[in-house]
Amino acid sequence: MSNEAAVANNRSLTLGAAAGPLGYLALGLTLLAYGLGSTGVIHNVAASDAKNLSFWVGGVTLFIAGLLEYRSDNAATGTAFAGLGALWVTASQVTPMSANASGLFFVLWALLALSLTGAAWRSGGTLVRGTYGLLTVALILWAIAAFGGSSGLDKVGGWVAAVAGLCSWYAATLSLTGGSFGPVSLPSL
Repeated sequence: MSNEAAVANNRSLTLGAAAGPLGYLALGLTLLAYGLGSTGVIHNVAASDAKNLSFWVGGVTLFIAGLLEYRSDNAATGTAFAGLGALWVTASQVTPMSANASGLFFVLWALLALSLTGAAWRSGGTLVRGTYGLLTVALILWAIAAFGGSSGLDKVGGWVAAVAGLCSWYAATLSLTGGSFGPVSLPSL
């Protein structure tokens, strides 16, 4: 292989390697599935029904997107996606545990989400800040619900997570479409 071909091949590996839209789509879909499952709004659908989606889409896909973001020198998004990928892999593998252990699980991941919210405040757009901020609130609500055994608060946390998922999905859609859907301009937040 000539030196020119090697340089071109190396560029093809790095150019366009950013995986932000993929990561935000994966996060959005997972939050929507898990959040709506927690609300009980869909008959016979629970958060536990999102186990496979949370493993493959929320876990594996987000983690890979995080690695690609690191490769593109985007440490903040790489950290967010890899960290949240670990959250969803762990959540999909958790066996039933005590209320206090569940509450602690949510508190620890809320700390990660809070760090991501702070990082997004410096460099992210409104939708990204909203996604991480709402995820933080959802995890705190789920923690309080677990510690107190409140199914009502668990449902509120589910609704907050679902809205966070919509924010994440919409951010990815704006990025993928360049802010328009055919002839229609999408509102940018």
